[in-house]
Amino acid sequence: MDDSEAVWSIGTFARRVGLTPSALRFYDDCGVLRPARVDGVTGYRRYGAGQAARAVRLRQLREAGLPLVDVAVVLDGPEEAAHGVLRAHLERMRRNEAEARALVERLLPEAPEGAGRCRAWARARIGGAELASAVRQVAPAAATGKARERHPVLGHVLLELSAGEVRLVATDRYRLAVRVLRPTEFEGGRRHVLIDAEAARGLAEWAVRRRTVELECAEDEAEVRLRSGTDVREVPAGWGGGADAAVFPDYRLMLEGLEAGLHRLIVDREALRDAVAGRARVVSFSVAGGGTGGGEDAEGGRKECAVSRETASGEAAEVSRETAPGAPAEQTLTVSDGGREPVRLRLIAEGSGLRIAFDPAVLLPALEAGVGPDVLLEIASVERPVVVRSADQGSFTTLVMPVRRSGTED
Repeated sequence: MDDSEAVWSIGTFARRVGLTPSALRFYDDCGVLRPARVDGVTGYRRYGAGQAARAVRLRQLREAGLPLVDVAVVLDGPEEAAHGVLRAHLERMRRNEAEARALVERLLPEAPEGAGRCRAWARARIGGAELASAVRQVAPAAATGKARERHPVLGHVLLELSAGEVRLVATDRYRLAVRVLRPTEFEGGRRHVLIDAEAARGLAEWAVRRRTVELECAEDEAEVRLRSGTDVREVPAGWGGGADAAVFPDYRLMLEGLEAGLHRLIVDREALRDAVAGRARVVSFSVAGGGTGGGEDAEGGRKECAVSRETASGEAAEVSRETAPGAPAEQTLTVSDGGREPVRLRLIAEGSGLRIAFDPAVLLPALEAGVGPDVLLEIASVERPVVVRSADQGSFTTLVMPVRRSGTED
């Protein structure tokens, strides 16, 4: 691997390619996707930017139901062998589909009268409070007002059941919020359905009072219901099936297209929220102090203010006040403009010379939706989406578009 290539923790890489950290560990053990580096002392895995395309292709092949032994042939075998494997799998899928259809057609006349046609449901069991929290984090990113009138589909939350995960996604084109849930039980195929943002909030209020919830989505993706014991909450007609999930923006494409952040800022989340609140139009950020951008890696002598441990979710606790002794204490983030006096906050940063601006109305909900004491901002450039997430919760990611800075500085 080129030494200049960006290297990501297993959690960061997992989010970028749409796989879970546990899946990446499994594929490492199976030899189909080895990490670029493995720390000889801690065992932490690191993946290079050049591995993203292979990881995405691997995910797509597995979602298509290809056995792992055949995946290896497609990824690494001769072109003719790869085509042969894919053609054989396609034929096998067609044959299985035909056999299943014939079986259902034989059984259908035996069904009780009035039972109607068979419907296959995908199901996932999730903690009620966890589902409610996810909705409350994601729903604020849905479009409202005139933006929703122009683009009605953006007034919805996308609910996706796929590969053993439940994802909730919302965007108003200026920000994108994604929350990944890992259910304790999962069965059925892939489902995509849009739920009106207000309806989603109503479901969250119902779910938060239940210990566990079974999320069920019909095969035609036109009906969603939540079940807790004998208590069932159905999404009314038109809320779940009234908008076409196929026209919802491709959030995976957005995430996969992100560039590696040249600047990484870790700051007290509540302090930053309070510094941004009450400002109008544009809020400016500037970083001062001894940045760590452009330095060498740990082997080259620079102290990393990065990974200290790998959590159960695979997300590295990449920077914290306790685990980054090499970070300069004098680094500060100045929050200015917007009709308030400047506020200076201590932070840990990689990269120097940063000046960037945001719309407070867009940034503030992203900060309020976070979890934990710290927030992490990953910034590739002042013209690209900025990743905003809790430093200790890799399953929730928000993208926020920066804006042009105002002409005057405080």
